[in-house]
Amino acid sequence: MLAGLVSPSVARAADPLEYVALGDSSAAGPLILPQIDLPCLRSAVNYPHVAAAKLGADLTDVTCSGAVIPDFSGKQFGFVPPQYNSLSPATDLVTVAIGGNDTGLVAAALSCINLLPAPAGASCKERYTAGGKDQLAARITATAPAFGQALDRIRTLAPNARILVTGYGTYIRPNGCYPQIPVWPVDANYLQATVDRLNHMLATQSAQHGATYVDLRTPSIGHDACAPITQRWLEGLIPTSDAAPLHPSRRGMAAFGELVAAAAS
Repeated sequence: MLAGLVSPSVARAADPLEYVALGDSSAAGPLILPQIDLPCLRSAVNYPHVAAAKLGADLTDVTCSGAVIPDFSGKQFGFVPPQYNSLSPATDLVTVAIGGNDTGLVAAALSCINLLPAPAGASCKERYTAGGKDQLAARITATAPAFGQALDRIRTLAPNARILVTGYGTYIRPNGCYPQIPVWPVDANYLQATVDRLNHMLATQSAQHGATYVDLRTPSIGHDACAPITQRWLEGLIPTSDAAPLHPSRRGMAAFGELVAAAAS
């Protein structure tokens, strides 16, 4: 090769990875300092930033707290640009974290709070499964086609990218830890089973639409909201760190970023 000349293939190999992060607050990291986008409550140390640093990638992070699948193509809050706008044929890697808000899981979890032990209250599992129909399960099933279509759209807009779909973690251990987390055991099991159902849907749709599912559930066992503060990756109803309730902590984001970087390598 003549001095001063570099072949296009060598130049491309030297370019940093172009990484775009899409998704909701499970990726954005609300309240984890420093916050770099107040409307979206996006943290500079969320898992996309951790993964990008590990990979040496150029990151475009458009994750936004409260996001639902329609916000990928529409303006969230009426002014935040569609997340799809960040994608292009130059994109090499896309991570996707979505579904919790579409299925109403955060609101459901908050509705399961019981400050007094059973039977002085009402079981949210009984309420959500009244009449023999599981309302949250039905929402997850109804969300599946839209999620699959979103993955197809990402592939169209970023045809050269690898797509990683991140699931949701282990929020609460079997039978919970009442009263530390004021959710009855039966409801704690129901909530985590519902998160697991959502993860199964995300994994299934990923496999059917050419994406790779990244399991955050298994690695986070033992790091749930009931764990000691120094081992906790996901916060409970009353956070013990600079993180939003029922969301990944700073430690959780660091761990999830490692898992995403490993999956992308």
